[in-house]
Amino acid sequence: MKGLFHGGDSKSAPLIIFIAFLTVLFTLSMVQAQDLKTIKLPAVNKTRGSSLMDALSKKASAQTLSDKDLSQQDLSDLLWAAAGINRPDTKKRTYSSAMNTQDVEIYVFMKDGVYLYDYENHVLNPVLSGDHRADIAGSMSMGAGGPPGGAPGAAPSGAPAGAPVGTSGTPPAAGARAKLIFAVDLLLVSEPARYRAGTDDLKKEWGAYAAGMISQNVMLFCSANDMGTRPRASFDKAKLRELLKLKDTQNPVIELPVGYLQK
Repeated sequence: MKGLFHGGDSKSAPLIIFIAFLTVLFTLSMVQAQDLKTIKLPAVNKTRGSSLMDALSKKASAQTLSDKDLSQQDLSDLLWAAAGINRPDTKKRTYSSAMNTQDVEIYVFMKDGVYLYDYENHVLNPVLSGDHRADIAGSMSMGAGGPPGGAPGAAPSGAPAGAPVGTSGTPPAAGARAKLIFAVDLLLVSEPARYRAGTDDLKKEWGAYAAGMISQNVMLFCSANDMGTRPRASFDKAKLRELLKLKDTQNPVIELPVGYLQK
């Protein structure tokens, strides 16, 4: 080994430099992950927003969103409205689930990293550092998307699974990826195995129903507070399972990009 640094084997020098470079990158990534801290969300403001009927009248899937960061208050209220505890004495939440299983977890993708919403303590626990918002939305257009009657953001009939979808069911044009970066992306992940009864198919359906209720909560909150979202059910599940280290029993169901409406 001594000869490697004293002209004994000059051919090995590039390999040593490469290994040193990888070591530095690994160290930097470890430091970055350690810098991602738990986010204590502000107390929820339960008196904000327009009336329910007004929110329903304005409810729509957003066509464009701003990439401006959400304020801590808006993020706090959004997550509580989605799936927070609204009855502290029983720890029941703002969405319903079969047998009160509460099987849906919310992964929050933001500019600095991915977090998991801890509804009991109303905090965001770090999962993964780095901006991974495009890992969910990068393969789709933010436009009207998909054929009439299709699932939100679904690929057109006959298209391969995971195919990019544009405003008319076609691959998005060059540069469309940049439009997909918004403030926050919520990924709703069900764990049907938590249900105490029912067949596997029923458990999966119940998890999807629960995620749908959370999605509705998010849409109503956004429409009542000058924000927007667009529920989508077509994304690369395999990629997200690997990215988030999900268990086989966990099922990503719906993705909701959220941001301020562009004016």
